[in-house]
Parts: sequence; C-alpha cells; structure tokens
Amino acid sequence: MIPALCLREREVRILVIEDHALVREGLVLALQGLGDIDAPAEICGVADAAAATLLLTARDDFDLILLDLMLPGTGGMAFLGVIRKLHPHIPVVILSAQDDADTVMKVIRQGAAGYVSKASPTDVLMNALRTVLAGETWLPPEYREKTGKHRRARTVAERFGLTRSQARVLELLAEGKSNRDIAELLEVTEGTVKIHVSAIFKAMNVTNRSQALLLAQGKN
Repeated sequence: MIPALCLREREVRILVIEDHALVREGLVLALQGLGDIDAPAEICGVADAAAATLLLTARDDFDLILLDLMLPGTGGMAFLGVIRKLHPHIPVVILSAQDDADTVMKVIRQGAAGYVSKASPTDVLMNALRTVLAGETWLPPEYREKTGKHRRARTVAERFGLTRSQARVLELLAEGKSNRDIAELLEVTEGTVKIHVSAIFKAMNVTNRSQALLLAQGKN
C-alpha cells in the first residue's frame, strides 16, 4: 500500500511532501481551494522522499509537487534533483523556513519552479501555486523587492546585449508580470512577448524566468 493521504477528486493534482503530519494534513486540506465546484483538486500528501518515490512510480500524472526542503533521510534539496531528473514534466515548488537569498538561488538553479517561505500566509502560497500551475515561476515578493529590479535589469541588458524592448520585458518580468500582462502594458501581442522572453533566456543562457531574475540580481 502506498503510504499517502489523498483527497481524490479530479483536475488539479498536487503532491505534498512534508514530514510533519499536522502541517502536511493542513496543507492537503487547504490546497483543496485550488479547485472549484465543477473541478475540485486532487491533493496527496506523503511524509518523505521514499513514500513520494513509491507514489510517483505508481503514477506521475501530478500537475505540481510542493516539497519541504528539510526532509528526514533524503533531504528536499537532494530529492529535488531526483524529481527533476525522473519527472521533468512536473514543476516543483519548494516550501521551507529557510528564505535567505543563497537558499532561494540554490533551489532555483536546481530546477525548482518556485519558492515559498513557511512564514507566508496561505493566500501567498495559493497565489504562488496558481502562478506555477499557469506555467510561470514564483519568487517571494519580498525577495523581488530587495533586488533593485529596474537598475539591475538595465545593467544585465547592457551586459548581455539585450535590445531596448527586451530590457523593458525583463523589467516587467522582475515585477512579476505574466506574458499577458506584459503584452497589455506594451500594447503588443502575447506571441511577441514570448519571442522577447525566449531571446532573453538565450542571451542570458538560462531556461526559465526565475533563473533570469536571479542572474540579474547576482551580476551587480
């Protein structure tokens, strides 16, 4: 038997990996709010990497994994690498009490799609997960606010030879704007924004938004 607590419905499918039972069960219940009446979420919770491996071996149709960084046995950082290798199609959001810049940068470089501090309120967690489920990446708002984003975006643009339009897109990415938001603000199509984003990634030699923002922050 797979040692997992699952509230099974349909549509959004999330795996919570958290060793503290009360926290895990609370998350499983709270994350039901990601679904709706017609398409409720399916949330599964396991206590460690071993149980998660069993579940992911049996089924890998999850839309997102919420992973505690401080797991017993195989720690969250090491298991993040395992997930990215064996299940690269499933985005991983890290949940941890450690929210310093070095830790955030390390997990993003390891392939996490987002990072949420355990000190965050529930609405921040829900917003982060919805953002990642929509195909975007998530960084803590307070972390973005500390980056001096406009000045850094300009510096990185000069360093990597970005065009003025690409530099403006990078600034808006640093503000947490989605492709649709950027398209509306710049009065261009969403396809044009995607082209700019791809060009930024290529110029900076990164593969996602979080990596681009972290590189921008670390080059000043």
